[in-house]
Amino acid sequence: MRFHCNTSLLSAACQNVQRAVSTKTSIPAVEGILIKALGNEIILTGYDLDIGITTSINAGVDQQGSIILNARVLCEILRRIPFESVKVECDERNLAVISSGDIKYEIMGISADEYPELPAVKSGFPVVISQKLMRDMVHQTIFAVATNESKVVYKGIKFELSLNEIKLVAVDGYRMAIRKEAIDYTSEDMTFIVPAKTLAEVVKLAISDDDKDYISMGIGKRHIMFEIGNYTVISRLLEGDFLNYQAAIPTTSSTTVKVDTKNLIDSVERTSLIITDKTKSLVSCIFEDNNIKVSSVTSLGTANDKIPADVQGSRVEIGFNNRFLLDALRASETDEVKIELNGPISPILILPVQGDSFTFLILPVRLKKNG
Repeated sequence: MRFHCNTSLLSAACQNVQRAVSTKTSIPAVEGILIKALGNEIILTGYDLDIGITTSINAGVDQQGSIILNARVLCEILRRIPFESVKVECDERNLAVISSGDIKYEIMGISADEYPELPAVKSGFPVVISQKLMRDMVHQTIFAVATNESKVVYKGIKFELSLNEIKLVAVDGYRMAIRKEAIDYTSEDMTFIVPAKTLAEVVKLAISDDDKDYISMGIGKRHIMFEIGNYTVISRLLEGDFLNYQAAIPTTSSTTVKVDTKNLIDSVERTSLIITDKTKSLVSCIFEDNNIKVSSVTSLGTANDKIPADVQGSRVEIGFNNRFLLDALRASETDEVKIELNGPISPILILPVQGDSFTFLILPVRLKKNG
């Protein structure tokens, strides 16, 4: 194999593909990037047996071939080459020579025959969604994905596709995030659960803010394929019973609050300054008289604050994990939010003032005075 190409293009592609390379494995081949030189392009693949990322770049191919090179070493070499072009060639012993200007590296590769085959995804018509919308929807739900939950399905985000609508749902046992949006979809209803790790990589590649730049999803029985620009991401789907989340959403409320989102975020942040990992505590919120009183008490001291709000209904004093409350408020991305409450021990809902594009549910922490 022998080819030459633009150094920065190859470096950027390798950096992106490297994110799917395994770092904890007994299989040397999946610690590497598979490089194939075909026609007038280079195809790069990283695959950790759960998620695979593939892309291609234009190159001058003098001799077709393929090899596996250690991802970390290759990425570091390319990142540090200061010249515009780089040449890569390897022999039948899988010795790769990487050269640019007066710089030359010789590194041992692995036969491409040892690389695991990526799963094929057989699906019907692809589901198409703009990169920006997918990025926004994932950001507004991924914060509620479980990180240490024994039930694997809660480490992913549930997708629900129905007529002209897409909905994403994440839960971790203490909170829930739901985000829905209208899209052009007229096929059969479908649900599947995508690992949060996969979606984190997808949104890193979905960098366009142009509504005309799309992500295409091909959904199979056990795997899903995302096509984003010049990249393809293939991932296994999670299997198992997901929470009946609709039953967990309160259908009535005794107190409704409308508040400026940034004001409430700032207030919770101010009162959280005395909360540390060593002084884990909660923030207490009192909703009454068109005000929200926010306070915190830890071994370091006390903090109190008050902000204006439109409070309708019964007085409520309720406690929250400060991080959970802040995550939901930041994810709302609206100037104002509506908060619905049903007393001090029932879940609260954070909603948009208009419409129903998102629903964030948080379980409260019981205050001592509430028994």
